[in-house]
Amino acid sequence: MRALSKITAGAGGLAIRHCEPRAPAEGEILLKVHSAGVCGTDMQIYHGHGAYAQRLKLPTTLGHEMCGTVVQLGAGVRHIRERDLVSLESHIPCWHCKACRTGRAHVCPDTRYPGIDIDGTFAEYVTVPASIAWVNPAGADPEMAALLEPLGIAVHATLEGSGVSAQTVVINGCGPIGLMNIAVARCFGAHRVVAVDPNALRRSIAERLGADVVVDPLTQSPNEVLRKLTGGEGADVVFEYTGNPQGVLNCFSMAGALGEVRWCATPSGAMDFDFGMWRKGRPTIHNIHGRRLWTTWEAAAPLVYGNKIDLSPIISHRVPLAEGARAFELIAAGKAIKPLIMCA
Repeated sequence: MRALSKITAGAGGLAIRHCEPRAPAEGEILLKVHSAGVCGTDMQIYHGHGAYAQRLKLPTTLGHEMCGTVVQLGAGVRHIRERDLVSLESHIPCWHCKACRTGRAHVCPDTRYPGIDIDGTFAEYVTVPASIAWVNPAGADPEMAALLEPLGIAVHATLEGSGVSAQTVVINGCGPIGLMNIAVARCFGAHRVVAVDPNALRRSIAERLGADVVVDPLTQSPNEVLRKLTGGEGADVVFEYTGNPQGVLNCFSMAGALGEVRWCATPSGAMDFDFGMWRKGRPTIHNIHGRRLWTTWEAAAPLVYGNKIDLSPIISHRVPLAEGARAFELIAAGKAIKPLIMCA
């Protein structure tokens, strides 16, 4: 089979490898991959930045957002059948630590990941633990099913704290998950949705997904726009997706007094933080990581199956597996939102 792998350290270093699919061991399943999305973690690894890039053992096949068909079951797998269409949860928890035992497996300190700790989904076939498979109903759209994993982050963030119903919310950073968060916030009853991003393509997609106001932080002050829009009050909820120092300053400046900041970004390195700004406004900060297993999936998946939200504007490109490195290049150039690598 063909597999798009990181084969050398540093920037770039992607190549198609030819290898045999691995037969599933006990508790595992072998999947034929239909489509797989490129996400921010993949891009950090591509650029050679961050802890995950350092953790990766070369060569490793990248990717973790996907939809595929079960072609073989390992021993002991009972809840999944061959020919099931499945999506994957990207966290492989230990299931034994205190976090896992208390319903917080999404923050298991011993979590492993496809595309980092085991070979991932940018391949014609992938073998994974059956415990991270989500079975889609018959007739589900494979491309939409490939987006369920990142959608779960947006749903988790939206449901955290006070939720979003009847509130003014800001999506600060309109990458794929931030864009999904616009659609989810609108679906869950936000009064007003403001999207902030310097990329014109992303702002245009934000409008299509339901943003009432879009702000270019390079030419406008997000804080001034918010204060004018809200009569000086600021936002009730700000979702932080930028992961960069100026974006974070904008985030806390936009949050109203005693509002909420839902921190969804994974910065590539350390940054300074103005605790004085936090102290002045006293927003509650919610640290959003992944999805709650499996409660977030139960809330997120029906939004797609029932056409409650339309994620199709987020899919910007469909790239054949043989040309998979081009998907990374498009994102790096700011020309793509969410490329799907078509593996079938």
